[in-house]
Amino acid sequence: MHLRYPRRMPEPRPLDTIAEARRKWVEHGWADSADGMAAVTSLMRAQAIMSMRVENALRPVGITFARYEVLMLLVFSERGSLPMSLIGQRLQVHQTSVTNAVDRLEGAAYVRRLPHPSDRRATIVELTPGGREIAAKATEVLNRDVFTDPGLGERDLGQLVRVLGRLRRDAGDF
Repeated sequence: MHLRYPRRMPEPRPLDTIAEARRKWVEHGWADSADGMAAVTSLMRAQAIMSMRVENALRPVGITFARYEVLMLLVFSERGSLPMSLIGQRLQVHQTSVTNAVDRLEGAAYVRRLPHPSDRRATIVELTPGGREIAAKATEVLNRDVFTDPGLGERDLGQLVRVLGRLRRDAGDF
């Protein structure tokens, strides 16, 4: 399923619906899980907001964030190429998602598939000059429109990265 994000944020709601849900949670006798519910719901809403901002920034460039991630893995690799299986491992996504992204990138001539030199069952994905160019353009747009000002101050950003890092580590993400 491909999610489509609106081109702009909807009008602000007159109240914080997550705070209201937390209040109702307590009212229904679930006070012991109210903060957890509010935290999880807030994270999911924040993820949707950031996804919308990223996808809107990338739309004029003509790629999705999933494809951008594949391109950047290749940009950061030593040779500009990686085995498809390693791309999936590094992005922590199912191989079908990698195949879909690579299909689209290959169709746009941003990458090419090559046979693995020593494993006939494996495929190498190699960045093309056009792929390097679109990755640089997308990075410029994301840095300008999203990453430089994600909506939090420097201190809050540092704290958020640390807290989410602990959550990810404790969940076995790394």
